[in-house]
Amino acid sequence: MSRSPSFSVKSEVNVKLDPESLQKWVVAFCIIRFDLEQGQLIEECYPPDCLTQDEELEVAFSSFPDSISQHQNRSSIHDCIFFFRVRRKEISQPRNVSSSEKAELDELRSKSSVATRSKYMYGFVFNRQRHDERLRRGGEQKSVVILSHNPYSTVFKPLLQIMGPLYFDIGRKALEHIAAFVSMWPAPVPGKQMELPIGNALLKAHLPPAHSLPMDGETFSEESTSSMAPFLPNNLSVPQGLFHDSDLFGTFRGLLLQLWLLWELQLIGEPILIIAPTPPQCCEAVAGLVSLVAPLLCSVDFRPYFTIHDPEFSYLNTLQDGATFPPMVLGVTNLFFLKSLRNIPHIVSVGTPAVSRLAQTSRSSSGSVSGASEGLGLRQLSLKKFSPSNLLNAVKLRRDGPLCLMTEHKEAIWSTYPAVTKPDTSILNRLIDAGLSPRVEESMSVVNNEILRRHFLELTTNFLAPFGPYFRTTTPSEGSSPFDEPSRPEFSADEFLASLSTRGPGKFLAKRMRSNWLDLYRRFLKGPNFMPWFQRRRAVAEQEQHRLWRQARMSADVPRLVSKMPELEVVDLFNAIERHLLKEIELQESRRAYSDSAATCQKLKGDLLTVFNVLPKDMHQLLLLNPQRASLLCGSPELTKLPGRPLVQVGVKSPR
Repeated sequence: MSRSPSFSVKSEVNVKLDPESLQKWVVAFCIIRFDLEQGQLIEECYPPDCLTQDEELEVAFSSFPDSISQHQNRSSIHDCIFFFRVRRKEISQPRNVSSSEKAELDELRSKSSVATRSKYMYGFVFNRQRHDERLRRGGEQKSVVILSHNPYSTVFKPLLQIMGPLYFDIGRKALEHIAAFVSMWPAPVPGKQMELPIGNALLKAHLPPAHSLPMDGETFSEESTSSMAPFLPNNLSVPQGLFHDSDLFGTFRGLLLQLWLLWELQLIGEPILIIAPTPPQCCEAVAGLVSLVAPLLCSVDFRPYFTIHDPEFSYLNTLQDGATFPPMVLGVTNLFFLKSLRNIPHIVSVGTPAVSRLAQTSRSSSGSVSGASEGLGLRQLSLKKFSPSNLLNAVKLRRDGPLCLMTEHKEAIWSTYPAVTKPDTSILNRLIDAGLSPRVEESMSVVNNEILRRHFLELTTNFLAPFGPYFRTTTPSEGSSPFDEPSRPEFSADEFLASLSTRGPGKFLAKRMRSNWLDLYRRFLKGPNFMPWFQRRRAVAEQEQHRLWRQARMSADVPRLVSKMPELEVVDLFNAIERHLLKEIELQESRRAYSDSAATCQKLKGDLLTVFNVLPKDMHQLLLLNPQRASLLCGSPELTKLPGRPLVQVGVKSPR
């Protein structure tokens, strides 16, 4: 991802907004102000009237940190970028619209397939806090928000870096210009690198692949077996899941030994509460967890920044002790959640408060004070080793529980889950610590993230590998009939586990997992991630197989095929061709036909007549009793002479 270092808006350039094209990327651009008397208020929404009243409230409450930063100068500006995810309400009419505007909105929504099928909406926030002791509460804050149905963090974060400061420079005009430029972008193509111009700037962003995005009712046309797990991709620089740009190393550098535990929890869909001092830190942690299980489709409801104003909080807050917590990953900054969501079984504390960041620069990730850096300050990352003090600290953390965060923030994990996967110290030993050199810290994070992401991609891919046979496609063998496409066997969890227990997990996993590795598969099969992923992979494999067999039918030499068949098989072939022809006609009538559907129908009709002509005459009248079949066979008389069979001339007429 890159962009030009500056951005300017030329007033003489008149770029017209295309609402339909804009909706492929963005639902709306919002400006939200925190008012001391009325709370969060949406000052601007562009295009207007595209949100319901409930959605406006939810977006407004999610667009501000829980508290204003207290660690700034007496007069300063503090900017931060984070994002949230909210459940989309049923599409309904917004408030205060005329009948003509209502008709226009209905037409726009009917054209926007994304808007009508998306269950969630993402909000990417540029928040500015201005500290001024002359103002009430010592400051004010305002947020610039991009709302989208797509989790394209590689696009919207850099776009906010342009749009946020631009709005505070020129006001509402920034929204209109940015919206117009976005509406000129080509439609998003999952898995591809996009070049997206914004004025004199250029955003280059790699979008997440189709298999990682919610399907919501239909298979992505861009999705194919080539992108299908469990096959390790050749080009690992291409994103294999959501939030490929998240900073795994920077976010979890104090909990690196626990990454394998977190991977398992995310894999089997366990509820997790992530608490951090700031919204950007908790968002990055949630995004990092989701990215850990790539290329698996994540079906757990994840909320990068969750507040008490979210409509689902009222339900979660009423769960009784012992009740099962729904599979969710919640990123929060409000310590109140430690008490209100006490039923959540796994709590992760990440990040460092802003007040201690200066001190942190002189520490390694193990928490020990480091000496002077040498050269560029690069050295092997120091991990926590066993010592009596470390053991006592761990025991104390477990005894005190997560409520100890109420007095002091610490990076820690509270979970009773017995992990099956062992931390891979060979991977951790390859990580590099930038030490005292902020100049190289960012570049070293890129290197470390690549090491970690490659490992967990390989780990997940090997874990999913035993399911590979269920997704294999078949093609008709030479000389066999392409009209008898085989169906796939039903999946049985018991049979799969029994077979896997006999075969073993494979060399890669056997070295990294404990003897109870089969328990992890049992939990995965029962968890929320398995069935949506399996059904989606299965649907893509079936779609690909259908394409291959359909292609074979188009090139089939039916006269030659029939000449080698006994009479009973010829009848079966006639019925099979008829089924395929009727299905093709049905697709045409429902306007879901393939581009070559007309040619396919023509070919199948010819094949049907060919087979009909070689059947015994006493079967003709029997077959033509069906009016629908008779209409398919209507046509000019044809002569068909096959080796070893009598010449038959058929002039098809409807029976009296």
